[in-house]
Amino acid sequence: MSEGVPVSQKRRAVHPEPLTDATWAPFGWLPVADTDPRDGEHRLEFAWDDVHVNIIGHARTEVPETAEGLLCEMLFRHDTHTQSIMSINVPAVIAVAPAAIDFSDPGDAATVHVFRLEPLEPLVLHTGTWHWGPFPVEAPEVRLFNVQGLRYAEDNACVDLGAKGFAVDVLLS
Repeated sequence: MSEGVPVSQKRRAVHPEPLTDATWAPFGWLPVADTDPRDGEHRLEFAWDDVHVNIIGHARTEVPETAEGLLCEMLFRHDTHTQSIMSINVPAVIAVAPAAIDFSDPGDAATVHVFRLEPLEPLVLHTGTWHWGPFPVEAPEVRLFNVQGLRYAEDNACVDLGAKGFAVDVLLS
């Protein structure tokens, strides 16, 4: 077990999946070129009409590190807006789970998926999709082009998986 992780905690190890239209569909969509016939099939949603673009970052030091990767102990979601993210500097990983999951049962950890993001590879999270990260695969920090609600802090639900007795090992090796 990793430092700081209770022995009684149930852990699930997950390797990153390829990011494709099909694998990402339960959690959001992948933007396409303006010449792609699918362009415009999806729309961003901002219930509070507060769409905002900025550059954010996540450091590896924000989450526990294990011998094999990183430990996902918390997930977040936004119920008033979609969110679009793109790493602009380094490969990163993002953990996600469907919006309908309430994490009342340790078996709900099986719904968590992890994806590897390459630099300049954008994605959109459906409204309410649980997410963690993105966190850098190897670098100290990932810089992210981010489109989300300006008042996201007022709509930032969190589930503490660790407090519920389970967590997800994000395997990077």
